[in-house]
Amino acid sequence: MSEHSRKIARNAGVVAAATLVSRVLGFVRDVIVAFALGAGLFADAFFVAFRIPNLLRRLFGEGSLTMAFIPVFSRLREEEGEEAARAMARSAMVWLALILGGITLLAELTAGPITTAIAPGFLDNPEQFAVTVDLVRICFPYVIFICGVALCMGILNASDRFLAPAMAPTVLNLALIGAALAGYYAGWNVAYSMAFGVLIGGFFQFLMQQPALRGIGFSWRGPWSLANPGVRRMGLLMLPTVFGAAVYQLNILLGTLLASFLPVGSVSYLYYADRLVQFPLGVFGIAVSTAALPSLARLAAKGEMEEFGAALKTALGLTLFIALPSAAGLLALAKPVIGLLFQRGAFSPDAVNATATALVAYSVGLPFIALSRPLVAGFYALEDTRTPVRIAVFCLVANIGLGAWLMFPLKHVGLALAVSVSSFLNFVFLLSGLCKRLGHCPLSPASALQTLLLSCGIGIGAWFTTGLHFWWLALIPVWVVVYIAAAYMLRMDEARLLAGMIKARIRR
Repeated sequence: MSEHSRKIARNAGVVAAATLVSRVLGFVRDVIVAFALGAGLFADAFFVAFRIPNLLRRLFGEGSLTMAFIPVFSRLREEEGEEAARAMARSAMVWLALILGGITLLAELTAGPITTAIAPGFLDNPEQFAVTVDLVRICFPYVIFICGVALCMGILNASDRFLAPAMAPTVLNLALIGAALAGYYAGWNVAYSMAFGVLIGGFFQFLMQQPALRGIGFSWRGPWSLANPGVRRMGLLMLPTVFGAAVYQLNILLGTLLASFLPVGSVSYLYYADRLVQFPLGVFGIAVSTAALPSLARLAAKGEMEEFGAALKTALGLTLFIALPSAAGLLALAKPVIGLLFQRGAFSPDAVNATATALVAYSVGLPFIALSRPLVAGFYALEDTRTPVRIAVFCLVANIGLGAWLMFPLKHVGLALAVSVSSFLNFVFLLSGLCKRLGHCPLSPASALQTLLLSCGIGIGAWFTTGLHFWWLALIPVWVVVYIAAAYMLRMDEARLLAGMIKARIRR
């Protein structure tokens, strides 16, 4: 197994661990915010105000900017040297500050019309509208800091440094927790306190990256140019990725729109089921693609396409090794998991059943959603950002068409099933495209079959425990150990990689 494959596995472990901490802390944040802010006029105003810079973060920040930056930075470093790559990074930061500074100034001046556009219903309540406008003005500059963090993330990831960028979301969670509690116990308006918490969290997220940047010898002081050709190339690559992010957001919006025509509760069933599916995707799926992109970009820049294919094969194998048993577990334990997490108060047994069926339909597509992430990273590493976007647009149309067709006979389950089918199509088209580019398939059929059979085995075992009160929960770690041990005995590369990582951690 190549050093690049080991590096991807090792870095994916770092990102996954940091993301897990962030997700758990995010749950704590939600509990504390619900306690301190509640659900009323000020809560609605804060969530609307925070949604605007958060949307811009998703469109222009983490995914789009980082994925467009890393391939260009890696190629420049390979062809022209480290200093040329760093000059491009400084130039990109100057452009980022100028563009986002201008957008932020415009937003401060037009906060009223922006609020009207995103929450027109607030016009009926002048107090709520005025509060939201204030909070928009306070929260909006967050986008400058978080996009700066995304650029720092690109520099660090391209230099095989993953911990500081992966831990950045925990800083925002801590800032919001601190702001909510400070506002509540000091007697301040909690919504305003949290809005300033967003701004403070963004600043410290950016500040947190600087020691790591100094650790690799990078400094913001040095040559830069507004006419840097690398920045121009990055901008051209970034345009399709922004459009792709917009397609994803549109997919969510249209799915919600369709669900609104179904019986009351349908939107909620889909929301809660999706939250559970997003957990393994967020922790492990994103981790592998984040870790894979810098290595893939470096190999593509060097023209080492055989190593590129081997590294991509490792990324896909690791993703499938985690995603398939996750899907099997959610399929087998859908009802008891939903019941344990949500069945209390107004969440009735009927709601548990309805949400569980949605979770089953979503879980079928979980492996394909997860596999699509490293495949997209492969295209981006080759500086091809248009092909994944074209495929995403087609799959958006397929998802909406299938959803509209299945929603009436199958209700909300039909919408969840449409997401799974369109995710499968997305995976097939992405894999086919890369197979043509590489001349071979980067996904091992033998490894995929072994993973599928093992996952089915633990899924069936877990399903038989659902009637044993809470034994199904206690046995989950046992199934994980059985799965990894069986894979190790079958000499699967993914199990050997994981075992090697665990041994290395124990030695440390």
